[in-house]
Amino acid sequence: MRLDDIDQQIVAHLTRDARTTFRSIGEAVGLSAPAVKRRVDRLQDAGVIEGFTTVVDPSALGWTVEAFVELFCEGRTPPARIRSAMSRHLEVVAAYTVTGEADAMLLVRTADTRHLEDALERIRSEPFVTQTRSVVVLSRLIERPSALP
Repeated sequence: MRLDDIDQQIVAHLTRDARTTFRSIGEAVGLSAPAVKRRVDRLQDAGVIEGFTTVVDPSALGWTVEAFVELFCEGRTPPARIRSAMSRHLEVVAAYTVTGEADAMLLVRTADTRHLEDALERIRSEPFVTQTRSVVVLSRLIERPSALP
């Protein structure tokens, strides 16, 4: 689906605040609220908008340690197997296949370093995992919900 300028503006408004009303968006982009709703529905049907979510500060929930973990797998482990296994670990909040030496990159969040060590041990115990390499995040400098063209 090709996005026109108005679609891009609507997506930008929703990315900044998914609770923005269709009326408010319409006023900003020059459409009626029903016209904005129709476009949002179309964007959802096309898969451009995958869903709406709440952004929570992990530290407010007591999960103050973040680490990027390179995952090294035996042989040619399919991405679906990595996804399935890593989704069982609550601490893994994102997983990506990547280029380079590692097979995948994980974003792991935990309450403290002891919890991180425990999570890493459980991740390493997956039968296809041969090694992990981790870096702990000191501070977040930039974090965006998405990049718009």
